[in-house]
Amino acid sequence: MPILGKLVKAGIDITAILQSEKEEPLVAQENQLRELLSQAKNTAFGKYHGFDEILKSNDLVATYRKEVPIFNYEQMHAQWWSRQERFADITWPGKPDFFAKSSGTTGKSSKRIPITKEFLTTMKSVGTSMINSLHDFDFPDTLFESEVLMLSSSASLEKNIQGFEEGEISGINVSNFPDWYDIFYRPGKAIASISDWDERVNAIVGQAPEWNIGAIAGIPSWVLLMLKRILDRHQLDTIHDIWPNFQVYASGGVAFETYREDFEAICKRPITVLDTYLASEGFIAYTCQPGTMAMRLALHHGYFFEFVPFDERGVNESGELREEPVVLGIDEVEIGKEYVLLLSSCAGAWRYAIGDVIRFESLDPHQIKITGRTKFFLNVVGSQLSEEKMDTAILELAEKEGKTINEYMVAAMKNAKGEYIHQWVLVSDLEPSGLAEKLDALLKEANNNYAVARSKALKGVDVKVISKELYTDFLGQSNKKGGQTKTPKVMQGEKMSMLLKFINRPLAV
Repeated sequence: MPILGKLVKAGIDITAILQSEKEEPLVAQENQLRELLSQAKNTAFGKYHGFDEILKSNDLVATYRKEVPIFNYEQMHAQWWSRQERFADITWPGKPDFFAKSSGTTGKSSKRIPITKEFLTTMKSVGTSMINSLHDFDFPDTLFESEVLMLSSSASLEKNIQGFEEGEISGINVSNFPDWYDIFYRPGKAIASISDWDERVNAIVGQAPEWNIGAIAGIPSWVLLMLKRILDRHQLDTIHDIWPNFQVYASGGVAFETYREDFEAICKRPITVLDTYLASEGFIAYTCQPGTMAMRLALHHGYFFEFVPFDERGVNESGELREEPVVLGIDEVEIGKEYVLLLSSCAGAWRYAIGDVIRFESLDPHQIKITGRTKFFLNVVGSQLSEEKMDTAILELAEKEGKTINEYMVAAMKNAKGEYIHQWVLVSDLEPSGLAEKLDALLKEANNNYAVARSKALKGVDVKVISKELYTDFLGQSNKKGGQTKTPKVMQGEKMSMLLKFINRPLAV
Protein backbone atom coordinates (compact mmCIF):
# COMPACT_ATOMS: atom_id res chain seq x y z
CA MET A 1 0.00 0.00 0.00
CA PRO A 2 2.08 2.94 -1.26
CA ILE A 3 -0.17 5.53 0.41
CA LEU A 4 0.53 3.95 3.82
CA GLY A 5 4.29 4.29 3.35
CA LYS A 6 3.93 7.95 2.46
CA LEU A 7 1.73 8.63 5.49
CA VAL A 8 4.06 6.84 7.91
CA LYS A 9 7.10 8.62 6.54
CA ALA A 10 5.33 11.99 6.71
CA GLY A 11 4.33 11.27 10.31
CA ILE A 12 7.92 10.49 11.26
CA ASP A 13 9.16 13.67 9.59
CA ILE A 14 6.63 15.82 11.43
CA THR A 15 7.25 14.12 14.79
CA ALA A 16 11.01 14.51 14.43
CA ILE A 17 10.58 18.26 13.94
CA LEU A 18 8.09 18.70 16.81
CA GLN A 19 10.15 16.60 19.24
CA SER A 20 13.49 18.30 18.66
CA GLU A 21 15.18 18.30 22.06
CA LYS A 22 15.38 21.82 23.47
CA GLU A 23 17.02 21.17 26.84
CA GLU A 24 20.77 21.47 27.10
CA PRO A 25 22.36 18.08 27.92
CA LEU A 26 23.52 19.15 31.39
CA VAL A 27 20.08 20.56 32.28
CA ALA A 28 18.37 17.47 30.88
CA GLN A 29 20.56 15.14 32.91
CA GLU A 30 20.02 17.05 36.16
CA ASN A 31 16.27 16.96 35.50
CA GLN A 32 16.43 13.20 34.91
CA LEU A 33 18.24 12.70 38.22
CA ARG A 34 15.82 14.94 40.11
CA GLU A 35 12.84 13.01 38.76
CA LEU A 36 14.40 9.65 39.63
CA LEU A 37 15.22 10.75 43.18
CA SER A 38 11.74 12.21 43.66
CA GLN A 39 10.04 8.98 42.63
CA ALA A 40 12.29 6.76 44.77
CA LYS A 41 12.71 8.91 47.91
CA ASN A 42 10.30 6.77 49.94
CA THR A 43 11.88 3.43 49.01
CA ALA A 44 14.21 1.61 51.41
CA PHE A 45 17.18 2.63 49.28
CA GLY A 46 16.00 6.22 49.07
CA LYS A 47 15.50 6.55 52.81
CA TYR A 48 18.82 4.86 53.60
CA HIS A 49 20.76 7.22 51.33
CA GLY A 50 18.77 10.35 52.16
CA PHE A 51 17.17 11.09 48.79
CA ASP A 52 14.85 13.64 50.43
CA GLU A 53 17.82 15.65 51.71
CA ILE A 54 19.71 15.29 48.43
CA LEU A 55 16.73 16.85 46.65
CA LYS A 56 16.96 19.89 48.95
CA SER A 57 20.64 20.41 48.18
CA ASN A 58 21.85 23.41 46.20
CA ASP A 59 24.17 21.10 44.20
CA LEU A 60 22.05 18.07 43.40
CA VAL A 61 24.63 16.06 41.46
CA ALA A 62 27.54 16.67 43.83
CA THR A 63 25.44 15.73 46.87
CA TYR A 64 24.14 12.61 45.12
CA ARG A 65 27.70 11.48 44.44
CA LYS A 66 28.68 12.16 48.05
CA GLU A 67 25.77 10.28 49.63
CA VAL A 68 25.39 7.32 47.25
CA PRO A 69 28.32 4.97 46.56
CA ILE A 70 29.07 3.33 43.22
CA PHE A 71 27.66 -0.20 42.94
CA ASN A 72 28.61 -3.13 40.74
CA TYR A 73 26.11 -5.95 40.15
CA GLU A 74 27.31 -8.18 42.96
CA GLN A 75 27.00 -5.35 45.50
CA MET A 76 23.63 -4.13 44.24
CA HIS A 77 22.18 -7.63 44.15
CA ALA A 78 23.48 -8.73 47.54
CA GLN A 79 22.48 -5.57 49.38
CA TRP A 80 19.24 -4.59 47.64
CA TRP A 81 17.93 -6.34 44.52
CA SER A 82 17.75 -9.81 46.09
CA ARG A 83 15.13 -8.45 48.52
CA GLN A 84 12.86 -7.17 45.75
CA GLU A 85 11.63 -10.67 44.98
CA ARG A 86 9.74 -10.70 48.30
CA PHE A 87 9.31 -7.08 49.39
CA ALA A 88 8.01 -3.90 47.78
CA ASP A 89 9.62 -0.46 47.72
CA ILE A 90 13.24 -1.60 47.95
CA THR A 91 15.07 0.38 45.24
CA TRP A 92 12.00 1.52 43.29
CA PRO A 93 8.34 1.95 44.30
CA GLY A 94 6.39 -1.30 44.26
CA LYS A 95 7.75 -4.65 43.12
CA PRO A 96 9.23 -5.31 39.67
CA ASP A 97 7.02 -7.34 37.35
CA PHE A 98 10.02 -8.88 35.60
CA PHE A 99 13.65 -9.80 36.12
CA ALA A 100 15.97 -9.80 33.11
CA LYS A 101 18.50 -12.62 33.04
CA SER A 102 21.78 -11.37 31.66
CA SER A 103 24.65 -13.48 30.35
CA GLY A 104 26.87 -13.29 33.38
CA THR A 105 29.91 -12.91 31.14
CA THR A 106 32.00 -11.51 33.96
CA GLY A 107 31.03 -14.07 36.55
CA LYS A 108 30.02 -17.68 36.99
CA SER A 109 26.25 -17.24 37.01
CA SER A 110 23.61 -15.22 35.23
CA LYS A 111 22.72 -11.78 36.48
CA ARG A 112 19.12 -10.93 37.31
CA ILE A 113 18.21 -7.27 36.72
CA PRO A 114 14.84 -5.91 37.98
CA ILE A 115 12.55 -4.58 35.23
CA THR A 116 9.78 -2.17 36.21
CA LYS A 117 6.84 -0.83 34.21
CA GLU A 118 8.46 2.61 34.17
CA PHE A 119 11.66 1.06 32.87
CA LEU A 120 9.85 -0.64 29.97
CA THR A 121 8.33 2.75 29.15
CA THR A 122 11.80 4.31 28.89
CA MET A 123 12.93 1.59 26.49
CA LYS A 124 9.90 2.20 24.27
CA SER A 125 10.61 5.94 24.44
CA VAL A 126 14.19 5.48 23.22
CA GLY A 127 12.96 3.12 20.50
CA THR A 128 10.50 5.78 19.35
CA SER A 129 13.29 8.36 19.20
CA MET A 130 15.36 5.95 17.11
CA ILE A 131 12.45 5.52 14.69
CA ASN A 132 11.97 9.29 14.51
CA SER A 133 15.67 9.69 13.68
CA LEU A 134 14.99 7.86 10.39
CA HIS A 135 13.78 11.30 9.30
CA ASP A 136 17.47 12.14 8.70
CA PHE A 137 18.02 9.13 6.42
CA ASP A 138 16.98 9.15 2.77
CA PHE A 139 14.89 5.99 2.90
CA PRO A 140 12.24 5.37 0.21
CA ASP A 141 8.57 5.01 1.05
CA THR A 142 8.78 1.23 0.50
CA LEU A 143 10.68 0.83 3.80
CA PHE A 144 7.70 2.24 5.71
CA GLU A 145 5.28 -0.05 3.90
CA SER A 146 7.21 -3.16 4.95
CA GLU A 147 7.56 -5.20 8.13
CA VAL A 148 10.19 -5.42 10.87
CA LEU A 149 11.71 -8.78 11.82
CA MET A 150 13.15 -8.92 15.34
CA LEU A 151 15.20 -11.99 16.21
CA SER A 152 14.85 -11.91 19.98
CA SER A 153 15.25 -14.39 22.78
CA SER A 154 12.12 -16.34 23.65
CA ALA A 155 9.06 -14.30 24.59
CA SER A 156 7.88 -17.26 26.67
CA LEU A 157 8.91 -16.14 30.15
CA GLU A 158 9.39 -18.23 33.28
CA LYS A 159 6.87 -17.59 36.06
CA ASN A 160 8.49 -17.43 39.47
CA ILE A 161 6.79 -18.58 42.66
CA GLN A 162 7.01 -14.99 43.95
CA GLY A 163 4.76 -13.83 41.10
CA PHE A 164 7.20 -12.11 38.75
CA GLU A 165 8.36 -13.36 35.34
CA GLU A 166 11.91 -13.65 34.10
CA GLY A 167 13.73 -14.06 30.81
CA GLU A 168 16.20 -12.19 28.65
CA ILE A 169 15.48 -8.51 28.07
CA SER A 170 14.59 -8.86 24.38
CA GLY A 171 12.05 -11.56 25.24
CA ILE A 172 10.57 -9.40 27.99
CA ASN A 173 10.23 -6.50 25.55
CA VAL A 174 8.52 -8.67 22.93
CA SER A 175 6.14 -10.18 25.49
CA ASN A 176 5.02 -6.63 26.34
CA PHE A 177 4.36 -5.53 22.75
CA PRO A 178 0.76 -4.30 22.36
CA ASP A 179 -1.42 -6.38 20.03
CA TRP A 180 -1.44 -3.69 17.35
CA TYR A 181 2.30 -4.29 16.83
CA ASP A 182 1.21 -7.39 14.90
CA ILE A 183 0.52 -5.05 11.98
CA PHE A 184 4.25 -4.76 11.29
CA TYR A 185 6.14 -6.96 13.79
CA ARG A 186 7.47 -10.32 12.66
CA PRO A 187 7.70 -13.20 13.46
CA GLY A 188 4.80 -12.38 15.81
CA LYS A 189 4.37 -13.40 19.43
CA ALA A 190 3.37 -17.00 18.68
CA ILE A 191 6.67 -17.84 16.97
CA ALA A 192 8.67 -15.56 19.27
CA SER A 193 7.35 -17.56 22.26
CA ILE A 194 8.83 -20.86 21.04
CA SER A 195 11.40 -21.70 23.70
CA ASP A 196 13.80 -23.77 21.60
CA TRP A 197 15.93 -21.51 19.43
CA ASP A 198 16.29 -23.95 16.52
CA GLU A 199 12.53 -24.56 16.42
CA ARG A 200 11.90 -20.81 16.54
CA VAL A 201 14.27 -20.14 13.63
CA ASN A 202 12.83 -23.04 11.61
CA ALA A 203 9.37 -21.51 12.04
CA ILE A 204 10.72 -18.16 10.83
CA VAL A 205 12.36 -19.82 7.84
CA GLY A 206 9.10 -21.53 6.92
CA GLN A 207 7.07 -18.30 7.12
CA ALA A 208 9.69 -16.11 5.41
CA PRO A 209 8.12 -16.12 1.89
CA GLU A 210 4.87 -14.72 3.31
CA TRP A 211 6.50 -11.61 4.76
CA ASN A 212 7.63 -8.28 3.32
CA ILE A 213 10.62 -7.53 5.52
CA GLY A 214 12.19 -4.07 5.28
CA ALA A 215 14.20 -4.03 8.52
CA ILE A 216 15.80 -6.67 10.73
CA ALA A 217 17.05 -6.34 14.32
CA GLY A 218 19.15 -8.75 16.36
CA ILE A 219 22.63 -9.96 17.28
CA PRO A 220 24.74 -10.32 14.09
CA SER A 221 25.84 -13.93 14.59
CA TRP A 222 22.30 -15.25 15.04
CA VAL A 223 20.72 -13.04 12.38
CA LEU A 224 23.35 -14.19 9.90
CA LEU A 225 22.70 -17.83 10.74
CA MET A 226 18.95 -17.29 10.33
CA LEU A 227 19.37 -15.57 6.96
CA LYS A 228 21.62 -18.36 5.66
CA ARG A 229 19.01 -20.94 6.67
CA ILE A 230 16.41 -18.98 4.71
CA LEU A 231 18.68 -18.98 1.65
CA ASP A 232 19.31 -22.73 1.95
CA ARG A 233 15.67 -23.70 2.53
CA HIS A 234 14.30 -21.64 -0.35
CA GLN A 235 17.31 -22.09 -2.67
CA LEU A 236 18.10 -18.39 -3.00
CA ASP A 237 21.28 -16.55 -3.93
CA THR A 238 20.66 -13.43 -1.81
CA ILE A 239 18.22 -12.36 0.87
CA HIS A 240 16.91 -9.68 -1.47
CA ASP A 241 15.54 -12.45 -3.69
CA ILE A 242 12.89 -13.10 -1.04
CA TRP A 243 12.74 -9.68 0.67
CA PRO A 244 13.41 -7.05 -2.02
CA ASN A 245 12.55 -4.20 0.38
CA PHE A 246 15.11 -5.21 3.00
CA GLN A 247 17.06 -1.99 3.60
CA VAL A 248 17.91 -1.60 7.30
CA TYR A 249 19.68 -3.83 9.80
CA ALA A 250 19.78 -2.77 13.47
CA SER A 251 22.74 -4.49 15.06
CA GLY A 252 23.63 -4.77 18.72
CA GLY A 253 25.22 -6.95 21.35
CA VAL A 254 28.61 -7.31 19.65
CA ALA A 255 30.84 -5.33 17.30
CA PHE A 256 29.43 -5.56 13.77
CA GLU A 257 32.59 -5.13 11.71
CA THR A 258 33.70 -8.77 11.90
CA TYR A 259 30.35 -9.68 10.28
CA ARG A 260 30.13 -6.98 7.62
CA GLU A 261 31.72 -9.02 4.83
CA ASP A 262 29.44 -12.01 5.48
CA PHE A 263 26.33 -9.79 5.40
CA GLU A 264 27.45 -8.15 2.16
CA ALA A 265 27.94 -11.60 0.61
CA ILE A 266 24.25 -12.53 1.01
CA CYS A 267 22.82 -9.15 -0.03
CA LYS A 268 22.18 -8.10 -3.63
CA ARG A 269 22.56 -4.43 -2.78
CA PRO A 270 23.86 -2.31 0.12
CA ILE A 271 21.87 -2.07 3.35
CA THR A 272 22.04 0.58 6.05
CA VAL A 273 23.45 -0.75 9.30
CA LEU A 274 22.44 0.98 12.53
CA ASP A 275 23.97 0.18 15.89
CA THR A 276 22.08 -0.03 19.17
CA TYR A 277 23.20 -0.09 22.79
CA LEU A 278 20.38 -2.13 24.27
CA ALA A 279 21.28 -3.96 27.48
CA SER A 280 19.39 -5.49 30.38
CA GLU A 281 20.08 -2.21 32.18
CA GLY A 282 18.47 -0.01 29.51
CA PHE A 283 18.18 1.17 25.92
CA ILE A 284 21.14 3.47 26.30
CA ALA A 285 22.07 4.72 22.81
CA TYR A 286 21.27 4.33 19.12
CA THR A 287 22.58 5.37 15.72
CA CYS A 288 20.74 8.51 14.63
CA GLN A 289 22.74 9.89 11.68
CA PRO A 290 23.75 8.58 8.26
CA GLY A 291 27.38 7.77 7.57
CA THR A 292 28.32 6.63 11.08
CA MET A 293 27.66 3.81 13.49
CA ALA A 294 28.28 6.05 16.49
CA MET A 295 25.26 6.08 18.79
CA ARG A 296 23.38 8.97 20.35
CA LEU A 297 23.25 8.75 24.16
CA ALA A 298 19.68 8.74 25.50
CA LEU A 299 20.01 11.82 27.71
CA HIS A 300 16.29 12.70 27.81
CA HIS A 301 14.69 9.32 28.45
CA GLY A 302 14.76 8.50 32.16
CA TYR A 303 18.44 7.68 32.67
CA PHE A 304 21.12 9.60 34.56
CA PHE A 305 24.69 8.95 33.39
CA GLU A 306 28.08 9.44 34.98
CA PHE A 307 31.49 8.73 33.49
CA VAL A 308 34.64 7.35 35.10
CA PRO A 309 37.83 7.94 33.06
CA PHE A 310 39.21 4.63 31.83
CA ASP A 311 42.75 5.53 32.88
CA GLU A 312 44.76 5.80 36.09
CA ARG A 313 42.27 8.35 37.46
CA GLY A 314 39.41 5.87 37.46
CA VAL A 315 40.59 2.26 37.16
CA ASN A 316 43.46 0.09 38.31
CA GLU A 317 45.74 -2.03 36.15
CA SER A 318 43.09 -4.75 35.85
CA GLY A 319 40.43 -2.37 34.59
CA GLU A 320 38.54 -2.40 37.91
CA LEU A 321 37.19 0.80 39.44
CA ARG A 322 39.34 2.42 42.10
CA GLU A 323 37.88 2.93 45.57
CA GLU A 324 37.46 6.67 44.96
CA PRO A 325 37.59 7.18 41.20
CA VAL A 326 37.27 10.49 39.40
CA VAL A 327 33.67 10.82 38.22
CA LEU A 328 32.60 13.22 35.46
CA GLY A 329 29.29 14.59 34.24
CA ILE A 330 27.98 14.94 30.70
CA ASP A 331 29.42 18.48 30.55
CA GLU A 332 32.94 17.26 31.39
CA VAL A 333 33.52 14.43 28.90
CA GLU A 334 35.88 14.80 25.94
CA ILE A 335 35.87 13.53 22.39
CA GLY A 336 38.13 10.53 21.86
CA LYS A 337 38.42 9.69 25.56
CA GLU A 338 37.24 6.39 27.08
CA TYR A 339 34.99 6.14 30.13
CA VAL A 340 33.41 3.48 32.31
CA LEU A 341 29.66 4.13 32.24
CA LEU A 342 27.63 4.57 35.45
CA LEU A 343 23.83 4.47 35.25
CA SER A 344 20.92 5.43 37.47
CA SER A 345 17.48 4.39 36.24
CA CYS A 346 13.84 3.79 37.06
CA ALA A 347 14.58 0.07 37.37
CA GLY A 348 16.14 0.92 40.72
CA ALA A 349 19.76 1.00 39.56
CA TRP A 350 21.76 3.67 41.38
CA ARG A 351 25.25 4.73 40.31
CA TYR A 352 25.45 1.29 38.76
CA ALA A 353 28.61 0.27 36.88
CA ILE A 354 27.31 -1.70 33.91
CA GLY A 355 30.82 -2.83 33.02
CA ASP A 356 30.98 -1.20 29.58
CA VAL A 357 33.69 1.15 28.35
CA ILE A 358 32.54 3.83 25.90
CA ARG A 359 34.28 6.52 23.85
CA PHE A 360 32.72 9.81 22.80
CA GLU A 361 32.77 10.38 19.06
CA SER A 362 31.00 13.77 19.16
CA LEU A 363 29.51 16.15 21.71
CA ASP A 364 26.81 17.79 19.59
CA PRO A 365 24.95 15.53 19.75
CA HIS A 366 26.61 13.30 22.35
CA GLN A 367 27.45 10.19 20.34
CA ILE A 368 29.40 7.20 21.60
CA LYS A 369 30.90 3.90 20.60
CA ILE A 370 31.32 0.91 22.89
CA THR A 371 35.01 0.04 22.97
CA GLY A 372 34.79 -2.94 25.31
CA ARG A 373 34.00 -4.26 28.74
CA THR A 374 36.01 -3.46 31.84
CA LYS A 375 36.41 -7.21 32.37
CA PHE A 376 37.36 -7.69 28.71
CA PHE A 377 40.52 -5.73 29.40
CA LEU A 378 43.29 -8.34 29.14
CA ASN A 379 46.03 -7.25 31.49
CA VAL A 380 47.04 -10.26 33.60
CA VAL A 381 50.75 -9.73 32.84
CA GLY A 382 50.72 -6.08 31.82
CA SER A 383 49.65 -6.58 28.19
CA GLN A 384 46.95 -3.87 28.50
CA LEU A 385 44.85 -5.15 25.60
CA SER A 386 41.45 -3.52 25.29
CA GLU A 387 38.64 -5.19 23.36
CA GLU A 388 38.92 -2.53 20.65
CA LYS A 389 42.65 -3.20 20.14
CA MET A 390 42.01 -6.93 19.93
CA ASP A 391 39.14 -6.37 17.47
CA THR A 392 41.45 -4.28 15.27
CA ALA A 393 44.16 -6.95 15.27
CA ILE A 394 41.65 -9.67 14.39
CA LEU A 395 40.26 -7.59 11.50
CA GLU A 396 43.78 -6.96 10.20
CA LEU A 397 44.61 -10.66 10.44
CA ALA A 398 41.41 -11.57 8.57
CA GLU A 399 42.22 -9.05 5.83
CA LYS A 400 45.77 -10.35 5.44
CA GLU A 401 44.53 -13.93 5.21
CA GLY A 402 41.60 -13.15 2.92
CA LYS A 403 39.10 -14.83 5.26
CA THR A 404 36.49 -13.72 7.77
CA ILE A 405 36.88 -14.17 11.53
CA ASN A 406 33.45 -13.56 13.08
CA GLU A 407 34.21 -14.33 16.69
CA TYR A 408 37.19 -14.87 18.94
CA MET A 409 37.88 -15.76 22.55
CA VAL A 410 41.11 -15.24 24.48
CA ALA A 411 42.35 -15.97 27.99
CA ALA A 412 45.57 -15.63 29.94
CA MET A 413 46.46 -19.17 31.02
CA LYS A 414 49.45 -21.01 32.45
CA ASN A 415 51.32 -23.62 30.42
CA ALA A 416 52.90 -26.82 31.75
CA LYS A 417 55.86 -24.81 33.06
CA GLY A 418 53.60 -22.46 35.02
CA GLU A 419 54.27 -19.58 32.62
CA TYR A 420 51.56 -17.26 31.30
CA ILE A 421 50.48 -17.52 27.66
CA HIS A 422 47.57 -16.04 25.73
CA GLN A 423 45.26 -18.77 24.47
CA TRP A 424 43.17 -17.67 21.48
CA VAL A 425 40.25 -19.45 19.82
CA LEU A 426 39.15 -18.04 16.44
CA VAL A 427 35.83 -18.83 14.72
CA SER A 428 36.81 -19.09 11.08
CA ASP A 429 37.77 -21.47 8.27
CA LEU A 430 41.39 -20.29 8.33
CA GLU A 431 44.26 -22.75 8.35
CA PRO A 432 45.72 -22.52 11.88
CA SER A 433 49.35 -22.89 10.81
CA GLY A 434 51.33 -19.68 11.46
CA LEU A 435 48.38 -17.71 12.85
CA ALA A 436 49.85 -17.38 16.35
CA GLU A 437 52.99 -15.70 15.01
CA LYS A 438 51.03 -13.38 12.73
CA LEU A 439 48.56 -12.33 15.44
CA ASP A 440 51.39 -11.86 17.91
CA ALA A 441 53.23 -9.58 15.47
CA LEU A 442 50.13 -7.45 14.82
CA LEU A 443 49.53 -6.92 18.54
CA LYS A 444 53.18 -6.06 19.18
CA GLU A 445 53.07 -3.48 16.40
CA ALA A 446 49.83 -1.92 17.63
CA ASN A 447 50.49 -1.90 21.38
CA ASN A 448 53.83 -1.17 23.01
CA ASN A 449 52.64 -2.47 26.40
CA TYR A 450 51.87 -5.82 24.80
CA ALA A 451 55.30 -5.90 23.19
CA VAL A 452 56.92 -5.27 26.58
CA ALA A 453 54.80 -8.00 28.21
CA ARG A 454 55.85 -10.46 25.49
CA SER A 455 59.47 -9.78 26.30
CA LYS A 456 58.90 -10.50 29.98
CA ALA A 457 56.06 -12.37 31.72
CA LEU A 458 53.94 -13.32 28.70
CA LYS A 459 55.83 -16.33 27.38
CA GLY A 460 53.77 -17.46 24.41
CA VAL A 461 50.71 -17.30 22.17
CA ASP A 462 48.60 -20.25 21.06
CA VAL A 463 45.81 -20.09 18.47
CA LYS A 464 43.12 -22.69 17.81
CA VAL A 465 40.61 -22.36 14.96
CA ILE A 466 37.09 -23.76 15.14
CA SER A 467 34.30 -23.79 12.59
CA LYS A 468 31.15 -21.69 12.86
CA GLU A 469 29.18 -24.93 13.25
CA LEU A 470 31.29 -26.04 16.22
CA TYR A 471 30.98 -22.58 17.76
CA THR A 472 27.19 -22.75 17.35
CA ASP A 473 27.18 -26.15 19.06
CA PHE A 474 29.23 -24.72 21.94
CA LEU A 475 26.77 -21.85 22.40
CA GLY A 476 23.93 -24.35 22.42
CA GLN A 477 25.70 -26.42 25.08
CA SER A 478 26.30 -23.23 27.08
CA ASN A 479 22.61 -22.27 26.84
CA LYS A 480 23.45 -18.96 25.19
CA LYS A 481 21.69 -19.57 21.92
CA GLY A 482 19.59 -16.95 20.23
CA GLY A 483 19.15 -14.43 23.01
CA GLN A 484 20.83 -11.18 23.87
CA THR A 485 23.74 -12.99 25.51
CA LYS A 486 27.11 -13.78 23.99
CA THR A 487 30.33 -15.53 24.83
CA PRO A 488 32.84 -13.11 26.37
CA LYS A 489 35.83 -12.29 24.20
CA VAL A 490 38.13 -12.23 27.20
CA MET A 491 37.52 -15.39 29.19
CA GLN A 492 38.57 -16.47 32.60
CA GLY A 493 40.95 -19.42 32.52
CA GLU A 494 38.25 -21.76 33.81
CA LYS A 495 35.86 -20.88 30.99
CA MET A 496 38.60 -21.20 28.37
CA SER A 497 39.43 -24.65 29.75
CA MET A 498 35.77 -25.61 29.29
CA LEU A 499 35.85 -24.38 25.70
CA LEU A 500 39.08 -26.25 24.95
CA LYS A 501 37.65 -29.40 26.50
CA PHE A 502 34.56 -29.02 24.29
CA ILE A 503 36.71 -28.53 21.18
CA ASN A 504 38.84 -31.57 21.93
CA ARG A 505 36.02 -33.87 23.02
CA PRO A 506 35.75 -37.25 21.25
CA LEU A 507 33.25 -37.12 18.43
CA ALA A 508 30.38 -39.59 18.41
CA VAL A 509 30.65 -42.24 15.72
